[in-house]
Amino acid sequence: MVGSVYCEPPEGVGAVVLIDPLAPPPDTPEAERFWAALDRDLERAGRPLALVIGNGYHARGAAEFSRRYRARYGADLHVPADAVTRLRLEAASPYGGGGLPGTDLVAFPIEGMDGGETALYLRGHGALVFADAVIGAGEGRLAVAPPSWAGDGEAAAALYRRRFRASLEPLLELEADIVLPSHGKPVISGGGTALATALASPAWGESPAV
Repeated sequence: MVGSVYCEPPEGVGAVVLIDPLAPPPDTPEAERFWAALDRDLERAGRPLALVIGNGYHARGAAEFSRRYRARYGADLHVPADAVTRLRLEAASPYGGGGLPGTDLVAFPIEGMDGGETALYLRGHGALVFADAVIGAGEGRLAVAPPSWAGDGEAAAALYRRRFRASLEPLLELEADIVLPSHGKPVISGGGTALATALASPAWGESPAV
């Protein structure tokens, strides 16, 4: 299961946000319905649009979304600074940690993974969005990404061991109720508790220690 996020923040606090935008295959009935529904939502919202990429592997349909909506809604394209070279997207604005201009989002770079991995916090909804760092394990559970999802080589593996979970721990202070991972099922309540449990548990695909 692979997902993306559409968010309309509270009135007056920023642009409509699409995180890791993904559309159905082109020239299919599903694509026609998707684009028609998105057109209606954006027209109803009547706000600028911000396209946000969570890491260097999630370009997905960002270029197509930007092409379709830049003239009408601005469609600013925000890309992690460490992923700009990898993604090679036109008119992309690099971002680091902190608030993204014109949006309700706060970005938290995650160490120990490749491609500028970044967690994104939707303040108005108390929701954390993850690209690859955290996976939805179903039934309200989460799991952190395994070492195989980090960069190649021993240096990358060492960084994962030393910094990956540590860089996720500050997110617990947000007490997010909702966690929306790109991979797997979302957690729609008790997200902070589920994240704390995941940080204290084996990574995705790993067996518990005996």
